[in-house]
Amino acid sequence: MRFRPRSATPCLPRRRALARALMLAGAAGLPASRALADEPWPSRPLSLVVPFPPGGVADTVARPVAEALARVLGQPVVVENKAGAGGGIGMAQVARARPDGHTLLLALSSVTIIPEADRVLGRAPLYQLAQLVPLARFTADPTVLVVRAESPWRSLAEFLAHARARPGALTFGSSGTYGTMHVPMEMLKQATGSFMVHVPYTGAGPAVIGLLGGQVDALATGPATIVAHVRAGRLRALAHWGEGRLAALPEVPSLRELGVPVAFSQWSGLFAPAGTPEPVLARLREAARRAAEDERVSRTLGAVGSPIQFLDAAAFTRFVEADAVSMAAVVRRIGPQQ
Repeated sequence: MRFRPRSATPCLPRRRALARALMLAGAAGLPASRALADEPWPSRPLSLVVPFPPGGVADTVARPVAEALARVLGQPVVVENKAGAGGGIGMAQVARARPDGHTLLLALSSVTIIPEADRVLGRAPLYQLAQLVPLARFTADPTVLVVRAESPWRSLAEFLAHARARPGALTFGSSGTYGTMHVPMEMLKQATGSFMVHVPYTGAGPAVIGLLGGQVDALATGPATIVAHVRAGRLRALAHWGEGRLAALPEVPSLRELGVPVAFSQWSGLFAPAGTPEPVLARLREAARRAAEDERVSRTLGAVGSPIQFLDAAAFTRFVEADAVSMAAVVRRIGPQQ
Protein backbone atom coordinates (compact mmCIF):
# COMPACT_ATOMS: atom_id res chain seq x y z
CA MET A 1 0.00 0.00 0.00
CA ARG A 2 1.44 3.40 -1.01
CA PHE A 3 0.45 6.49 0.97
CA ARG A 4 -0.07 9.91 -0.54
CA PRO A 5 1.87 12.80 1.03
CA ARG A 6 0.49 14.10 4.31
CA SER A 7 -0.81 17.58 4.90
CA ALA A 8 -1.35 19.34 8.22
CA THR A 9 -5.14 19.61 7.85
CA PRO A 10 -7.36 17.78 5.39
CA CYS A 11 -9.02 20.12 2.93
CA LEU A 12 -12.77 20.16 2.33
CA PRO A 13 -12.59 18.44 -1.10
CA ARG A 14 -10.66 15.58 0.46
CA ARG A 15 -13.20 15.22 3.26
CA ARG A 16 -15.95 15.09 0.64
CA ALA A 17 -13.97 12.53 -1.34
CA LEU A 18 -13.55 10.38 1.78
CA ALA A 19 -17.25 10.59 2.58
CA ARG A 20 -18.05 9.61 -1.00
CA ALA A 21 -15.61 6.70 -0.80
CA LEU A 22 -17.27 5.43 2.36
CA MET A 23 -20.72 5.77 0.76
CA LEU A 24 -19.61 3.91 -2.34
CA ALA A 25 -17.95 1.23 -0.24
CA GLY A 26 -21.18 0.71 1.66
CA ALA A 27 -23.19 0.61 -1.53
CA ALA A 28 -20.83 -1.95 -3.01
CA GLY A 29 -20.88 -4.04 0.16
CA LEU A 30 -17.17 -3.38 0.80
CA PRO A 31 -15.87 -3.11 4.37
CA ALA A 32 -15.34 0.44 5.61
CA SER A 33 -11.69 -0.39 6.32
CA ARG A 34 -11.11 -0.71 2.54
CA ALA A 35 -12.32 2.84 2.04
CA LEU A 36 -10.38 4.10 5.04
CA ALA A 37 -7.22 2.53 3.65
CA ASP A 38 -7.40 5.00 0.75
CA GLU A 39 -7.27 8.01 3.09
CA PRO A 40 -3.78 9.52 3.52
CA TRP A 41 -2.50 8.63 7.01
CA PRO A 42 -1.87 10.25 9.36
CA SER A 43 -3.87 13.17 7.98
CA ARG A 44 -4.30 15.02 11.30
CA PRO A 45 -3.10 14.87 14.94
CA LEU A 46 -3.53 11.53 16.70
CA SER A 47 -5.30 11.08 20.04
CA LEU A 48 -3.66 8.77 22.58
CA VAL A 49 -6.32 7.93 25.18
CA VAL A 50 -5.07 7.25 28.71
CA PRO A 51 -8.00 5.77 30.66
CA PHE A 52 -6.85 7.25 33.98
CA PRO A 53 -6.21 10.72 35.46
CA PRO A 54 -2.78 12.37 35.18
CA GLY A 55 -0.10 11.19 37.59
CA GLY A 56 -0.53 7.41 37.31
CA VAL A 57 1.56 4.74 35.60
CA ALA A 58 -0.33 4.85 32.28
CA ASP A 59 0.00 8.63 32.09
CA THR A 60 3.70 8.46 33.03
CA VAL A 61 4.35 6.04 30.16
CA ALA A 62 2.03 7.72 27.67
CA ARG A 63 3.61 11.18 27.64
CA PRO A 64 7.16 10.31 26.53
CA VAL A 65 5.77 7.62 24.20
CA ALA A 66 3.39 10.14 22.60
CA GLU A 67 6.27 12.55 21.96
CA ALA A 68 8.31 9.76 20.36
CA LEU A 69 5.39 8.60 18.19
CA ALA A 70 4.89 12.19 17.01
CA ARG A 71 8.52 12.40 15.95
CA VAL A 72 8.19 9.20 13.93
CA LEU A 73 4.77 9.87 12.37
CA GLY A 74 5.15 13.57 11.66
CA GLN A 75 1.89 14.53 13.39
CA PRO A 76 1.20 15.63 16.97
CA VAL A 77 0.07 12.83 19.31
CA VAL A 78 -2.18 14.36 21.97
CA VAL A 79 -2.58 12.56 25.29
CA GLU A 80 -6.24 12.51 26.33
CA ASN A 81 -6.96 11.45 29.94
CA LYS A 82 -10.38 9.75 30.07
CA ALA A 83 -10.87 8.35 33.57
CA GLY A 84 -13.71 6.31 35.03
CA ALA A 85 -14.79 2.75 35.87
CA GLY A 86 -11.26 1.63 36.70
CA GLY A 87 -10.14 2.55 33.20
CA GLY A 88 -13.13 1.00 31.46
CA ILE A 89 -14.57 4.29 30.17
CA GLY A 90 -11.48 5.27 28.22
CA MET A 91 -10.86 1.74 26.98
CA ALA A 92 -14.43 1.49 25.70
CA GLN A 93 -14.07 4.86 23.99
CA VAL A 94 -11.17 3.56 21.90
CA ALA A 95 -12.85 0.19 21.31
CA ARG A 96 -15.76 2.08 19.70
CA ALA A 97 -13.64 4.71 17.93
CA ARG A 98 -13.47 5.08 14.15
CA PRO A 99 -10.77 2.60 13.09
CA ASP A 100 -8.68 4.99 11.02
CA GLY A 101 -5.49 4.98 13.09
CA HIS A 102 -6.04 8.45 14.57
CA THR A 103 -7.31 7.20 17.96
CA LEU A 104 -5.07 4.94 20.05
CA LEU A 105 -5.10 3.55 23.60
CA LEU A 106 -2.32 3.40 26.16
CA ALA A 107 -3.72 0.78 28.54
CA LEU A 108 -2.54 -1.02 31.64
CA SER A 109 -3.12 -4.68 32.41
CA SER A 110 -6.63 -3.88 33.62
CA VAL A 111 -7.63 -3.94 29.94
CA THR A 112 -7.69 -7.76 30.19
CA ILE A 113 -9.48 -7.71 33.57
CA ILE A 114 -12.48 -5.42 33.10
CA PRO A 115 -14.49 -7.50 30.59
CA GLU A 116 -14.40 -10.50 32.94
CA ALA A 117 -15.19 -8.29 35.93
CA ASP A 118 -18.29 -7.00 34.13
CA ARG A 119 -19.39 -10.59 33.54
CA VAL A 120 -18.82 -11.50 37.21
CA LEU A 121 -20.97 -8.52 38.18
CA GLY A 122 -23.71 -9.64 35.79
CA ARG A 123 -23.64 -6.54 33.60
CA ALA A 124 -22.98 -5.94 29.93
CA PRO A 125 -19.24 -5.53 29.31
CA LEU A 126 -18.14 -1.98 28.49
CA TYR A 127 -16.06 -3.47 25.68
CA GLN A 128 -14.69 -6.79 24.48
CA LEU A 129 -10.98 -7.45 24.19
CA ALA A 130 -11.51 -8.45 20.54
CA GLN A 131 -12.42 -4.81 19.80
CA LEU A 132 -8.80 -3.79 20.40
CA VAL A 133 -5.66 -4.72 18.45
CA PRO A 134 -2.42 -5.04 20.48
CA LEU A 135 0.44 -3.07 18.91
CA ALA A 136 3.27 -3.11 21.45
CA ARG A 137 4.07 -3.55 25.12
CA PHE A 138 6.31 -0.88 26.63
CA THR A 139 6.67 -1.71 30.33
CA ALA A 140 5.82 -4.56 32.72
CA ASP A 141 6.39 -3.64 36.36
CA PRO A 142 5.33 -5.56 39.46
CA THR A 143 3.15 -3.58 41.83
CA VAL A 144 4.76 -2.44 45.09
CA LEU A 145 3.07 -2.38 48.52
CA VAL A 146 3.64 1.00 50.17
CA VAL A 147 2.61 2.67 53.43
CA ARG A 148 3.36 6.11 54.84
CA ALA A 149 6.87 6.45 56.24
CA GLU A 150 5.51 7.44 59.68
CA SER A 151 3.30 4.33 59.89
CA PRO A 152 4.14 1.71 62.54
CA TRP A 153 4.74 -1.08 59.98
CA ARG A 154 8.35 -1.55 59.00
CA SER A 155 7.89 -4.94 57.33
CA LEU A 156 5.26 -6.99 55.52
CA ALA A 157 5.03 -9.30 58.55
CA GLU A 158 4.11 -6.40 60.84
CA PHE A 159 1.58 -5.04 58.36
CA LEU A 160 -0.14 -8.42 57.91
CA ALA A 161 -0.11 -9.11 61.66
CA HIS A 162 -2.04 -5.88 62.19
CA ALA A 163 -4.47 -6.73 59.38
CA ARG A 164 -5.17 -10.19 60.84
CA ALA A 165 -5.48 -8.95 64.41
CA ARG A 166 -7.92 -6.18 63.48
CA PRO A 167 -9.93 -7.29 60.43
CA GLY A 168 -11.31 -4.31 58.54
CA ALA A 169 -9.29 -1.75 60.49
CA LEU A 170 -6.79 -1.17 57.66
CA THR A 171 -7.73 0.45 54.36
CA PHE A 172 -6.06 0.38 50.96
CA GLY A 173 -6.54 2.68 48.00
CA SER A 174 -6.73 1.77 44.33
CA SER A 175 -7.29 3.20 40.86
CA GLY A 176 -10.76 1.64 40.77
CA THR A 177 -12.56 -1.64 41.41
CA TYR A 178 -10.88 -4.57 39.61
CA GLY A 179 -8.09 -2.22 38.46
CA THR A 180 -4.37 -2.92 38.53
CA MET A 181 -4.08 -1.63 42.10
CA HIS A 182 -7.16 -3.44 43.43
CA VAL A 183 -6.58 -6.94 42.03
CA PRO A 184 -3.08 -7.49 43.52
CA MET A 185 -4.32 -6.45 46.96
CA GLU A 186 -7.23 -8.89 46.71
CA MET A 187 -4.71 -11.58 45.75
CA LEU A 188 -2.64 -10.70 48.83
CA LYS A 189 -5.72 -10.84 51.07
CA GLN A 190 -6.67 -14.28 49.73
CA ALA A 191 -3.14 -15.67 50.08
CA THR A 192 -2.66 -14.42 53.66
CA GLY A 193 -6.14 -14.77 55.13
CA SER A 194 -6.29 -11.08 55.95
CA PHE A 195 -9.05 -8.54 55.48
CA MET A 196 -8.61 -4.85 54.59
CA VAL A 197 -11.18 -2.36 53.33
CA HIS A 198 -10.92 -1.28 49.69
CA VAL A 199 -11.20 2.46 48.93
CA PRO A 200 -11.39 3.05 45.15
CA TYR A 201 -10.18 6.31 43.60
CA THR A 202 -10.35 7.41 39.96
CA GLY A 203 -6.70 6.62 39.27
CA ALA A 204 -3.27 5.93 40.72
CA GLY A 205 -2.42 9.61 41.09
CA PRO A 206 -5.42 10.41 43.32
CA ALA A 207 -4.87 7.17 45.26
CA VAL A 208 -1.25 8.09 46.03
CA ILE A 209 -2.40 11.54 47.16
CA GLY A 210 -4.95 9.79 49.38
CA LEU A 211 -2.23 7.67 50.96
CA LEU A 212 0.08 10.64 51.51
CA GLY A 213 -2.80 12.56 53.06
CA GLY A 214 -3.73 9.78 55.48
CA GLN A 215 -7.06 8.89 53.85
CA VAL A 216 -5.93 5.24 53.40
CA ASP A 217 -3.26 3.11 55.08
CA ALA A 218 -1.65 1.38 52.11
CA LEU A 219 -1.77 0.70 48.39
CA ALA A 220 -0.13 -1.36 45.68
CA THR A 221 1.01 0.44 42.54
CA GLY A 222 3.74 0.47 39.92
CA PRO A 223 7.16 1.89 40.84
CA ALA A 224 6.73 4.88 38.52
CA THR A 225 4.17 6.53 40.82
CA ILE A 226 5.87 5.94 44.19
CA VAL A 227 9.67 5.69 43.72
CA ALA A 228 10.18 9.45 44.15
CA HIS A 229 8.08 9.43 47.35
CA VAL A 230 10.03 6.44 48.72
CA ARG A 231 13.37 8.10 47.96
CA ALA A 232 12.16 11.33 49.55
CA GLY A 233 11.24 9.48 52.76
CA ARG A 234 7.48 10.07 52.49
CA LEU A 235 6.52 6.45 51.78
CA ARG A 236 7.90 3.08 52.84
CA ALA A 237 7.90 0.08 50.47
CA LEU A 238 7.26 -3.26 52.19
CA ALA A 239 7.19 -5.80 49.34
CA HIS A 240 6.52 -6.22 45.62
CA TRP A 241 4.59 -8.68 43.45
CA GLY A 242 7.49 -9.55 41.11
CA GLU A 243 10.52 -11.83 41.06
CA GLY A 244 13.89 -11.11 42.68
CA ARG A 245 14.76 -7.49 43.42
CA LEU A 246 13.75 -4.35 41.52
CA ALA A 247 16.51 -2.13 40.15
CA ALA A 248 14.71 0.99 41.40
CA LEU A 249 14.05 -0.47 44.88
CA PRO A 250 16.75 -3.10 45.46
CA GLU A 251 16.17 -3.23 49.23
CA VAL A 252 12.50 -4.28 48.83
CA PRO A 253 11.81 -8.06 48.92
CA SER A 254 9.29 -9.83 46.72
CA LEU A 255 6.21 -11.45 48.20
CA ARG A 256 7.46 -14.84 46.98
CA GLU A 257 10.73 -14.24 48.81
CA LEU A 258 8.68 -13.61 51.96
CA GLY A 259 6.67 -16.81 51.52
CA VAL A 260 3.53 -15.35 49.90
CA PRO A 261 3.00 -17.14 46.55
CA VAL A 262 1.40 -14.36 44.48
CA ALA A 263 2.65 -12.31 41.55
CA PHE A 264 1.17 -9.46 39.52
CA SER A 265 2.50 -7.32 36.68
CA GLN A 266 1.20 -3.83 35.95
CA TRP A 267 2.16 -3.73 32.27
CA SER A 268 1.48 -0.94 29.78
CA GLY A 269 0.76 -1.34 26.08
CA LEU A 270 -0.45 0.38 22.94
CA PHE A 271 -3.71 -0.64 21.23
CA ALA A 272 -5.73 0.42 18.17
CA PRO A 273 -9.41 -0.17 17.40
CA ALA A 274 -10.15 -3.45 15.61
CA GLY A 275 -10.80 -2.85 11.92
CA THR A 276 -7.94 -0.40 11.48
CA PRO A 277 -6.49 -0.97 7.97
CA GLU A 278 -3.47 -3.24 7.89
CA PRO A 279 -1.16 -0.66 6.21
CA VAL A 280 -1.93 1.76 9.05
CA LEU A 281 -1.36 -0.96 11.68
CA ALA A 282 1.99 -1.76 10.05
CA ARG A 283 3.12 1.84 10.36
CA LEU A 284 1.87 2.02 13.96
CA ARG A 285 3.75 -1.15 14.87
CA GLU A 286 6.94 0.28 13.41
CA ALA A 287 6.38 3.64 15.13
CA ALA A 288 5.83 1.86 18.47
CA ARG A 289 9.06 -0.10 18.03
CA ARG A 290 11.00 3.07 17.32
CA ALA A 291 9.38 4.79 20.31
CA ALA A 292 10.48 1.94 22.57
CA GLU A 293 14.04 2.33 21.23
CA ASP A 294 14.00 6.12 21.66
CA GLU A 295 16.69 7.16 24.12
CA ARG A 296 14.52 9.94 25.58
CA VAL A 297 11.72 7.46 26.34
CA SER A 298 14.10 4.98 27.97
CA ARG A 299 15.76 7.71 30.03
CA THR A 300 12.47 9.21 31.21
CA LEU A 301 10.88 5.91 32.23
CA GLY A 302 14.09 4.48 33.67
CA ALA A 303 14.39 7.49 35.97
CA VAL A 304 11.06 6.63 37.62
CA GLY A 305 11.83 2.93 37.97
CA SER A 306 9.85 1.71 34.97
CA PRO A 307 12.35 0.35 32.42
CA ILE A 308 11.30 -0.49 28.87
CA GLN A 309 10.29 -4.17 28.49
CA PHE A 310 9.24 -4.09 24.87
CA LEU A 311 7.20 -6.76 23.10
CA ASP A 312 6.37 -6.41 19.41
CA ALA A 313 2.82 -6.87 18.15
CA ALA A 314 3.02 -10.65 17.64
CA ALA A 315 4.58 -11.37 21.03
CA PHE A 316 2.35 -8.82 22.75
CA THR A 317 -0.79 -10.37 21.25
CA ARG A 318 0.18 -13.77 22.67
CA PHE A 319 1.01 -12.12 26.00
CA VAL A 320 -2.38 -10.35 26.16
CA GLU A 321 -4.27 -13.53 25.31
CA ALA A 322 -2.48 -15.49 28.06
CA ASP A 323 -2.90 -12.66 30.57
CA ALA A 324 -6.64 -12.47 29.84
CA VAL A 325 -7.03 -16.16 30.67
CA SER A 326 -5.08 -15.97 33.93
CA MET A 327 -6.72 -12.73 35.05
CA ALA A 328 -10.21 -14.09 34.33
CA ALA A 329 -9.50 -16.89 36.79
CA VAL A 330 -8.26 -14.37 39.38
CA VAL A 331 -11.36 -12.19 38.98
CA ARG A 332 -13.66 -15.18 39.39
CA ARG A 333 -11.86 -16.10 42.63
CA ILE A 334 -12.22 -12.52 43.91
CA GLY A 335 -15.91 -12.59 43.08
CA PRO A 336 -18.38 -9.66 42.94
CA GLN A 337 -17.00 -6.38 44.27
CA GLN A 338 -18.70 -2.99 44.31
